Amino acid sequence: MPFKVSVGPPVLAINQGNTFMVTDLDGQIGDHGEGGIFSNDTRYVSHYKIYSNDKEWTMLSSSLIDHSTARICLVNQSLLTERGEIPAESLALTVTRFVGRGICEHLEISNYSKQRVRFNLEIAIRSDFADLFEVRWHRFYRRGRIETSWDDDANILQMLYRNGEFRRELLYKVTSSSTPTHFANGRVVLELEIDPARTWSTRNYFDLVSGDGVHSDMCSETSDGFAALQELWLAEATRLTTSNEEIYRLYRQSVDDIGALRFYEQKLGLDMWIPAAGVPWYVTIFGRDSLFVSLQNMFVNSKLAMGTLTALSSLQAVERDDWRDAEPGKIPHEMRYGELAHFNKIPHTPYYGTADATPLFLTVLHETWKWRGDLDTVKSYRDVALRCLEWIDHGGDSDGDGFQEYQTRSAEGYENMCWKDSPDSIMYPDGSLVSQPKSVCELQGYVFDAWLRSAELFDALGEQDTARELRAKAWKLQTAFEDRFWCEDLGFYALALDSFKKPAKTLASNVGHLLWSGICAPDRANRVIDRFFQPDFWSGWGIRTLPEGHPSYNPHSYHNGSVWPHDNAIIALGCRRYGRPERAAEIARDISRAAEHFFSNRLPELYAGVSRTKGGFPVQYARANVPQAWAAGASFHLLSAILGLQADVPSGKFFVDPVLPRWLPDVRLQGVRVGSAVLDLKVWREGSETKWDAHVTGGDLIVEQRSSSPWIRNRDD
Repeated sequence: MPFKVSVGPPVLAINQGNTFMVTDLDGQIGDHGEGGIFSNDTRYVSHYKIYSNDKEWTMLSSSLIDHSTARICLVNQSLLTERGEIPAESLALTVTRFVGRGICEHLEISNYSKQRVRFNLEIAIRSDFADLFEVRWHRFYRRGRIETSWDDDANILQMLYRNGEFRRELLYKVTSSSTPTHFANGRVVLELEIDPARTWSTRNYFDLVSGDGVHSDMCSETSDGFAALQELWLAEATRLTTSNEEIYRLYRQSVDDIGALRFYEQKLGLDMWIPAAGVPWYVTIFGRDSLFVSLQNMFVNSKLAMGTLTALSSLQAVERDDWRDAEPGKIPHEMRYGELAHFNKIPHTPYYGTADATPLFLTVLHETWKWRGDLDTVKSYRDVALRCLEWIDHGGDSDGDGFQEYQTRSAEGYENMCWKDSPDSIMYPDGSLVSQPKSVCELQGYVFDAWLRSAELFDALGEQDTARELRAKAWKLQTAFEDRFWCEDLGFYALALDSFKKPAKTLASNVGHLLWSGICAPDRANRVIDRFFQPDFWSGWGIRTLPEGHPSYNPHSYHNGSVWPHDNAIIALGCRRYGRPERAAEIARDISRAAEHFFSNRLPELYAGVSRTKGGFPVQYARANVPQAWAAGASFHLLSAILGLQADVPSGKFFVDPVLPRWLPDVRLQGVRVGSAVLDLKVWREGSETKWDAHVTGGDLIVEQRSSSPWIRNRDD
């Protein structure tokens, strides 16, 4: 087994829904960092330290037990007391924390000395009630005021923040009623006396109160409740077994991470779970990410897509709002609930600054129908889909040239509205930045795919005229795209068209998304695939976002030379679409090799694009979100590419075309829900050949093998 390396900075992060806690490895939260207790985009605790007689404890070890629980083991330094010295390491403090709607904290101190000890346990707590964006940007300024009070009778510390009608409140409750407890100098002080060979404990609660009520005050009951919800998710998810232990671990961790990142929108209906994008910065509705995660999870649990479609359609824009980059029919990018959003200091209420979520919504709607076979669902979203298509024609193509372009109108709008949304990610070959408006290549592929998928949906609805119109537009776009984006001198597609409709001839991983969408001519697609596996693109840990040698290349950047698991998985699906399963398997091997080195086989949002060398390991990106939903879901897309999975429940069929590489000799998927049927799929290698067998229960479903070539669309379809 390879040695492991840590992911991201040395922190412990636990989460449940939209509440999470990030601490140093010793369980403490220092000043001026990005740690804290967060919920709904507000940091409720910005400083937390545990002392004994004003001395810090010494950490021995700490670890996550699961996504919502952490445990930290500490010992004391030497303490001078009025009864004499308490020797160092004679007191052991174990801190166990669980995230429910708030935080439940269990403190347990064992006395291993030979005498009765008496000392003060001091817990320093402060809150800045900062907005999540302030924490992320490291830009803070005071607006409202904080009031602190202590209730001696109930042992509750209250910190109340008010800024006009915006209100947030932290209640820290100590339940050890037999221990004298008071509050002084910013610390909760517990006067402890512990006999030798005895243990003292208390269970304390962080209750997080917003303007509409208490988030917690139920931690003791919540632990079992949230654990049951996670167990239900795991029980419903497709199970994987394989003799490749690392792939099994990666898959199981990915399923667990997706379950942990779900949050519940009760107002949208029962069982409406929506994937948050990632901890710590994206624990919210995130249009593009939630849609991609829904696609990734189709064979794991397609119900996730239902919550995503419901949530995003409820936020579809109905009018133009330049501050929020909203236009009628547009699907949102990001929703925020903190103070800056409340007072309209940022446009995320929601913000619509993405050009890809709207066509991707149509893709997810179609794929959900393919996996679930529910035409009533399609009917219920017909008008939403028509508004999406209308936006693509007008809002997405603002100059009417047939290509999708984007340009912000908001003072706080994003420079780039594609998946590489950092401001420096779309550039010319010399490294200079492409100015708005810009037509990024993958958007054309997304729309091509969305139009053809939507045509199939409208055929099913009996609206053949609309279907024919959509197919005609798709083929017209493909012809224009090949003419304007293909660069014969590069053997590659341009990254974008600039504001003058001239190609920015930069090589970038964005082009891999074109393979996934199927817009590429087959001969050119194969040239693109081969180019991705040249050493400047291919790191050995995955395909870089930007190749070595480009003036903007930096393997430690966010988008300009790093490796993103979800990006690689999309490229792998594209390789499979164009009949190159061996290349899809190579990408899968790269990403799984990287996962072997990360703690718990958990893929981070991204990692550095440094080359793999003998004895080397993937290098962390310091501020990566971990866990991160579409990084976790990348393993599902990679498996889909290797197994060639395609659902067509409306036709009563399920297609497979497995090509197992040598490093993956066998795979079994159990409990795959395809419409009303449940599928058990076994795949194994015999020599150089791949064999498979399927067993269907609980519904009518024909499982057939279909080669990769029909995945490539043609004008006769």
